[in-house]
Amino acid sequence: MKKQSGIRRTSRQERSRGSSQRSNPLAEVLVDPKGDLLALVVETGLQVVHQLLEQDRDTLCGPRYRHQRVRRGVRSGTVPSAVVLGGRKVAIRRPRVRIAGQEASLPTFRALAATDPLTQRAVEQMLVGVATRRYTRSLESLGSGVVVRGTSKSAVSRRFVAQTAAQLETWRTRPLETLDLVALFIDGVMFADQCVIVALGVDATGRKHPLGLWSGSTENAGVCQVLLANLHERGLRTDQSLLVVLDGSKALRKAVRELFGPAAWVQRCQVHKIRNVMAHLPKTQQARVRGLMQRAYTSGDGAQARRILSGVIRQLDASYPTAAASLEEGLDETLTVLQLPIADRLRRSLATTNAIENVIGHLRYVHHNVKRWRNGRMVLRWAAAGFQEAAKGFRKIKGCTELPRLVAALRTRDHQLGLIATQAEVA
Repeated sequence: MKKQSGIRRTSRQERSRGSSQRSNPLAEVLVDPKGDLLALVVETGLQVVHQLLEQDRDTLCGPRYRHQRVRRGVRSGTVPSAVVLGGRKVAIRRPRVRIAGQEASLPTFRALAATDPLTQRAVEQMLVGVATRRYTRSLESLGSGVVVRGTSKSAVSRRFVAQTAAQLETWRTRPLETLDLVALFIDGVMFADQCVIVALGVDATGRKHPLGLWSGSTENAGVCQVLLANLHERGLRTDQSLLVVLDGSKALRKAVRELFGPAAWVQRCQVHKIRNVMAHLPKTQQARVRGLMQRAYTSGDGAQARRILSGVIRQLDASYPTAAASLEEGLDETLTVLQLPIADRLRRSLATTNAIENVIGHLRYVHHNVKRWRNGRMVLRWAAAGFQEAAKGFRKIKGCTELPRLVAALRTRDHQLGLIATQAEVA
């Protein structure tokens, strides 16, 4: 009995050893360190696509080599075609079906050959900084046996132009009636020889909304008026108070005054004001004057801030009159936020154009690969694409919990100016 048990034990060990030495061919392919897993997946996927297309053809024509009394479609061989895969077109042989003498489309092929994913991939690649000449290198390798198309720089450029042009038109015609805006930021940025005026809105919940843009040779009143008129036509309200934050441009100020009238409660950017004053002062005086101006802007009291800044103007008037004139120009409008019953966190967010400066910084990054600007339409397309890309990362404005107080202050101002009829609308 002992011998038999020993023999039985030995046979079990041999069987287990033999089973461990046997290999699985599929597993060897999948874990082959010399192979390309992505190429394997692509090859397998294309085989699945071919099977799906054949199933569509069987649905229309019936099973192959089987008798049928009535056949809707007739098999008509195959034809070279392509499907979209990984930001490019991959060549395949598409089965053909003819019904009543006309070519019939296959549902699976219609879905796989759609160009929207291909166009979106090209736009995304260019917005993150990939040049058209390097587009092919930015894509994953599909293996040597796959024939690809649609990755040349001209093809990528055509898709980008078509997509951004459509986005620009959609964006510039989007209605604004449903937006309950409490603040409007307007600033300009230079693209090549074009000045692009950008508008950003903040609603009563603190969310930011890209509103529109317009281009011109300079930041003049005509360009600003066209932009604001476009916003008004699309539904931007001009019959109630709105906090408008500007960078200090006289052209912007004039355009805002002509469109909004007394409804515009203008806040001049305090950072721009400090920079303008520093430009007229020697380095020996800049630190002291900058410190006094920042102390005034952060005091939280409009009367105190005005006293501090008036003292600075008197000190500079004799030795640096241009700096004093720059500080005095639009002084009250730099202190608008100090009149609002809001906390410091929201006050700092509304005292400068930093909210839109971040967007402009993103626009500069997006177009840094462009070496030749052909026309103003191209400038607008790139600016709109960059603006929408920046909007993907928008967060609520800092201090947004204080916005109900700002809304109450705006409605109270409406009542004081006679812009609304009853005190009930203030409540």
